[in-house]
Amino acid sequence: MLRYKLLICALILLIGCQVSPRKIEYGHDACAFCKMTIIDQRHAAQLVTEKGRNYVFDAIECMIRYQKETPQTYRFQLVSDYLSPGTLIQVEEATFMISNDIPSPMGAFLSAFADTDQLYGLPEAEDGKIYKWTELKQAIVSK
Repeated sequence: MLRYKLLICALILLIGCQVSPRKIEYGHDACAFCKMTIIDQRHAAQLVTEKGRNYVFDAIECMIRYQKETPQTYRFQLVSDYLSPGTLIQVEEATFMISNDIPSPMGAFLSAFADTDQLYGLPEAEDGKIYKWTELKQAIVSK
């Protein structure tokens, strides 16, 4: 009987210690980089460390700058899909655009898109510059 109780306790601990993203509390959470309150669901971002620590950001550019200043390994690197506000996607799956027609909270005019085909249909994309994650990090950090 004691073995079963120990097994159940161990399972509860394992389930409770899962590393995963958390829901961003818009209008309440502060950006881990610039400390602004996160309002815009179209530009928010989140990092989750290997140990499960969550960092939330009001803009993708804040997340990139935070990573540059505090390098470490992340289990999740997530950005909001501009066309589906509040929906977080992995950075490797996203297509990024810098367009003067889509302002972002910190002024980099940077947005992320889950569906590249929908991105090309936007009027705001006509003068935008398209990036994948590794290219984008270089472009933002060099500014």
